[in-house]
Amino acid sequence: MPIETGHITGLVLAGGRGTRMGGLDKGLQMLHGEPLALHVLKRLAPQTGPLLISANRHADRYAELGAPFGAMVIADTLPDFPGPLAGLLAGLRAANTGFVLSAPCDTPNLPPDLAMRLAETLETVRADIATVTTRDPHGEISMHPVFALVRTSLADDLSAFLEAGERKVRAWYARHTMAEVAFADGSAFYNANTLQELADLERA
Repeated sequence: MPIETGHITGLVLAGGRGTRMGGLDKGLQMLHGEPLALHVLKRLAPQTGPLLISANRHADRYAELGAPFGAMVIADTLPDFPGPLAGLLAGLRAANTGFVLSAPCDTPNLPPDLAMRLAETLETVRADIATVTTRDPHGEISMHPVFALVRTSLADDLSAFLEAGERKVRAWYARHTMAEVAFADGSAFYNANTLQELADLERA
């Protein structure tokens, strides 16, 4: 039985330090006149039910961005910006659906069929987590693990993993049944980690 849109909570991960942007809050940097996080919200909204924004700074600004979508802003429960898994945990805890679809706040071109394809694969192979892979022109395969559809029932296990001091996304995925979904367009998952990369997106 397919996973319905309303059973998926969309989670925009905007809680990082923005180290490679000089400490700027990445999700609030402008692209084509709008904050990056707003681009991601617009892409996720048609694909999911409820929306959440994981943010550890500027909660009021993110609340403004999320208001038209009914998105709630949540923060890490762990201190010192421990990484995307902490944001995912906050999302798994806050969600009232069986699944959470996470996406980073600096990927404004994510595919319109992201949720559908991950959900189809997750259900087909009875996985706990479905994530994204792409292949570059040289045939090299890359995983994009922060794009993931995750069962909310994994929250306690993720909490224990983080409390043990672990932080690596792929190491946590390896504890569970994971499916990889290949997408043809790698540019859809391009993320702006630096101001130069953001400038490149602006020109594209």
